[in-house]
Amino acid sequence: MSTDPRAVLTRPAPPPDVTVAYGDHPEQLADLRRPAGGGPARRLVIVVHGGFWRAEYDRTHTGPMAAALAALGHPVAQVEYRRTGQPGGGWPNTLTDVLAGVAALPGLAAAALPGLVAPAPPILVGHSAGGHLALHVAANAPATVGGVLALAPVADLAEAYRLDLDGGAVAALLGGGPAEVPERYATADPSASVAIRARTVVIHGALDRQVPVSMSRSWVAAAQAAGTPATLIELPECEHFGLIAPDSAAWPRVVDALRFLHDDLPAIDARSPSR
Repeated sequence: MSTDPRAVLTRPAPPPDVTVAYGDHPEQLADLRRPAGGGPARRLVIVVHGGFWRAEYDRTHTGPMAAALAALGHPVAQVEYRRTGQPGGGWPNTLTDVLAGVAALPGLAAAALPGLVAPAPPILVGHSAGGHLALHVAANAPATVGGVLALAPVADLAEAYRLDLDGGAVAALLGGGPAEVPERYATADPSASVAIRARTVVIHGALDRQVPVSMSRSWVAAAQAAGTPATLIELPECEHFGLIAPDSAAWPRVVDALRFLHDDLPAIDARSPSR
């Protein structure tokens, strides 16, 4: 494993099996990966990439993660969406693209991978800004989501704006701060939409320097108080990027959480393993 945690962002991965379009815009695409092995059809896993919603980060950096999930037997879709710095990116299209993609992809994947995708709502796996988008979809289109695995999500946009995460990333997404466009924050901020029907697991590293773990602590506490079946798994020795790196020490916890959601297991151990 590289000593640079960010190396996963440029690590090569096997090419996807097929790319499908869920809309007419060139960014409204998803890469599909066929699950390894035999067995019955399984529900689709949709990976929503991060990168603070910016154009310079696209779905290719989650290729290693998606390939690893497919190797475990999951049909996987890596959804792309319009991002800030692109024509049409930002408010509202970044959010509506992901909503549209999640709604369309189970059917598109079932057609492209016949016999491999179960007719059930998908599991969303979102990292960083992708975690924000996954939580947004679960809050606003609950019938389309079978579970959420949010990895170091930007779960409080107002706080992220105040902290100026990634140099104005939230202002670029929403077109201003909470005082300027309050209605956009009310719609887009997961901290304003904590009541989610789908089972949700949030994993966050205590050493994260890109997205503070305090955001996940606050969101999960508020979600649990609102009746959301949410669990926080805090990893004391993990930073931001290990959560999407299949060769990291954190990866087994990601796999366990996905299995918990996919197989509808009764409980998951939120405690960190002893070292």
